[in-house]
Amino acid sequence: MNSKVIYPGSFDPITKGHLDIIKRSSKLFDELIIGVFINSSKKQWFTTDERVELIKKVLEKEGITNVKVVQFSGLLVDYIKKENIDILVRGLRAVSDYEYELQVTLTNEALTTKQFETIFLTASREYLYLSSSIVKEIALNDGDLKGFVPNVIIPDIYEKVKMIKNGK
Repeated sequence: MNSKVIYPGSFDPITKGHLDIIKRSSKLFDELIIGVFINSSKKQWFTTDERVELIKKVLEKEGITNVKVVQFSGLLVDYIKKENIDILVRGLRAVSDYEYELQVTLTNEALTTKQFETIFLTASREYLYLSSSIVKEIALNDGDLKGFVPNVIIPDIYEKVKMIKNGK
């Protein structure tokens, strides 16, 4: 399908659940844009530039070549209009995700003048519980991250934990 597609998020850090959605989306569409939020209501561990680099590192290691990583700020619908995007991909883990994502989708429809479709991909069974918040909690408590994030970025996460614990 030759459509312009975006999968937005904070990706702080990218998890195996995010990667699962990226892999599956990249097989459905010719080109996928990973949109990394610059301004988010969440307190971020990694800067936007660091998050972009972590995602690129994962994509390179995985050999996923039809994905572009960009940063954006402001309203997602404004970015979608500016870049003439046709499809918005969102990942769902649980019923609570669906309720939130439905609210966001309806809000996007009310705000936009550009028509686009929102597609929900459910998380694979092994990632239904996984979130960046869980990854951060495990990392802060010196837990093993192997089952939760791509191996190539584990050293980056532990380095960030050292910086956080040292007050930097």
